[in-house]
Amino acid sequence: MARIFNSPGKYVQGPDALAELASYAAPLGARTLAIATPAGTERVGGKVRRGFEAAGAELVLEDFGGECCDAEIERLCAVARGAGCDVVAGIGGGKVLDTAKAVAHYLGAPVIVCPTAASSDAPCSALSVIYTADGVFDRYLFLPSNPDVVLMDSTVIAAAPARLMVSGMGDALATYFEAKACVDSEADTCAGGKATAAALALARLCFDTLMADGVKAKVALEAGCLTPAVEHVIEANTLLSGIGFESCGLAAAHAVHNGMTQLPETHAMLHGEKVAFGTLVQLVLENAPTETLEQVLGFCLEVGLPVTLAELGVEDASRERVMAVAEAACAPADTVGNMPFDVTPEMLADAILGADALGRYYALED
Repeated sequence: MARIFNSPGKYVQGPDALAELASYAAPLGARTLAIATPAGTERVGGKVRRGFEAAGAELVLEDFGGECCDAEIERLCAVARGAGCDVVAGIGGGKVLDTAKAVAHYLGAPVIVCPTAASSDAPCSALSVIYTADGVFDRYLFLPSNPDVVLMDSTVIAAAPARLMVSGMGDALATYFEAKACVDSEADTCAGGKATAAALALARLCFDTLMADGVKAKVALEAGCLTPAVEHVIEANTLLSGIGFESCGLAAAHAVHNGMTQLPETHAMLHGEKVAFGTLVQLVLENAPTETLEQVLGFCLEVGLPVTLAELGVEDASRERVMAVAEAACAPADTVGNMPFDVTPEMLADAILGADALGRYYALED
């Protein structure tokens, strides 16, 4: 099978980049449907509108309903058709962006994704994660192409709560370990072929960047500063992790995240926070070297990513409940099968409980 490397058509990152959204949308179509949460519109709507007015371009700004589910995607498709929009832009977090990508796909329109936080690696990918209306993971929607433009306004991103950037670090933390597992197993990637050496190198650079600049970036954000470390982590969370996961693949860490949606109390946790714990689970499952486990655990503890089930809101971590997570994570349609060895629900349940025990042990030491 061919080796395939996917990437967005254009990646733009810098201060006040959202003010230029209209200049990137205009070559793609005549009228843009921009999807954002009400809070997102309050934060950046003025900047976006002023850019469209200055460019003489047409904009329809529509509120996001809150969940990337089939009903919301269908509603927004109807809004776009009714308003005659031929470009879709998503402005916000991962679920807004995934919804915008899905809407553009069904309309056959170009899409621009504009994250207001570097909270996940969703922006660059040809993938939308679809949930039920109640927030339970439903399926991956693989799209025929990556976003036409990814626009990262680092001024807006640096002003977001630090927890969102830290969550993005949790999502990015999994990238290299899952990529390596997929390369070792010769698994098919999200891009539809086998991994390239270039994608694996970017996945490794993602991990190295987090280790070098993650703590510095968190401290800077908490002080309200946009420093080079913050810019580096925005790129790692978004571009490096996005290409790394899509062109190499996902494995146990994201499957554990998806399984966690079986526990309603975890729904309040951010995607990357659950993925960070899933990364620890994958490392336990692989029996990773102690040095690697300590490096990852130490990083999580230092930036504030959860390392125990209790930190994910799970007070009742009975084996029965953990088995429900493990069984869901081991579903044939999920990505545990990309590990370079067979994984049973029993093995995964043990790894979840083992990761939780390690997290408690190291948190006490810390």
